[in-house]
Amino acid sequence: MSKVIVFGSMNMDLSIDAPRVPAAGETLSGSGFITAAGGKGANQAVAAARLGADVRMIAAVGADGFGEELAAGLAEASVDVSGVRRLSDVTTGVAVILRTAGENRIVLHAGANHALAAADVVADLRRIGEKNDVFVTQGECDPAATEFALRAAHELGLYTIYNPAPARPAPDDLWPCVDLVCLNETECQVMCGVLPVDDPTCLAAARSLRELGAGTVVITLGAAGSFGLGANDEPIRVPAAPATVVDTTAAGDTFIGALAAGQARSFSLAEAMSWGSLAAAVTVSRLGAQPSIPTAAEVEALR
Repeated sequence: MSKVIVFGSMNMDLSIDAPRVPAAGETLSGSGFITAAGGKGANQAVAAARLGADVRMIAAVGADGFGEELAAGLAEASVDVSGVRRLSDVTTGVAVILRTAGENRIVLHAGANHALAAADVVADLRRIGEKNDVFVTQGECDPAATEFALRAAHELGLYTIYNPAPARPAPDDLWPCVDLVCLNETECQVMCGVLPVDDPTCLAAARSLRELGAGTVVITLGAAGSFGLGANDEPIRVPAAPATVVDTTAAGDTFIGALAAGQARSFSLAEAMSWGSLAAAVTVSRLGAQPSIPTAAEVEALR
């Protein structure tokens, strides 16, 4: 089975529940405060590993308590952390999360996530990447490093998965290096100018991204499920699996981890999206980012 190599962010999430968003200058009483391992890159790596993939992580944390805890958590999830650098001159990334009515509002401090240069990431990829491995990256690390990594992975013959979150415009010549782009509605609007609200607009957005050069497009739609468009131009619509929503923090990351693990296991796009839907349903029913991500056995039990 092919490896999954993730270049991405590692954050400590500081999360609290509030009855509503406070007004400027207002202090509210909160509840359910937790600290939990997070960061889109780390979440996606954990999801792919718990779903059975052989996962390697390329990332950076500070030489501090949060960094040690995050690296240990990845290792416990069977992610290879030999490519996680501990840096003494920056702090570990942090996400401050306000939970209100099942939705999240997040403030990020990038910290060490922006410390790796393009040359560092490309060197790691050339050392560990092999043809047909799966490479996954997002938008929470240094933009130049992310772009160079996608190009290098493509040149090495890896299957590239790009999750532009948070979204920012990408160079036109980067898109042909993307085998699969997975993004949500708002990210989709930033990347191609189309807000997908129904099947026709999903199709228009996906075709727009494919015209830019991307291979397969998957759009996640929250409670409305997901939409996919592959090389055969046949739309795939997968409904969201039933779930009791407690915390949506890592739902999208779990879905992407499932896509990566599915690709490594030679799943079809429809199979991988369905698997991702089930996995995300488990994730939203639990509190926290990485603690909420299910194993393959838990997902299979829902089939």
